[in-house]
Amino acid sequence: MDILKAFGQQIREFRKNTGMSQEDFATSISMDRTYYGSVENGKRNISLENIKKIADGFDVPISELFKGL
Repeated sequence: MDILKAFGQQIREFRKNTGMSQEDFATSISMDRTYYGSVENGKRNISLENIKKIADGFDVPISELFKGL
């Protein structure tokens, strides 16, 4: 599995654990829902700045998003 798909699956699990929809989570971190959805689907190469937004949204360090990848 490539890293983009693995990362997407990882953040999908984090999001599902919050009980939030893609749209609600994306809105909460000031990110477009379609952009966030494409990251979750492993179709978007994401910047470090946006990875930080996602980590902050989950209230975890960036490294936590990459555990086990």
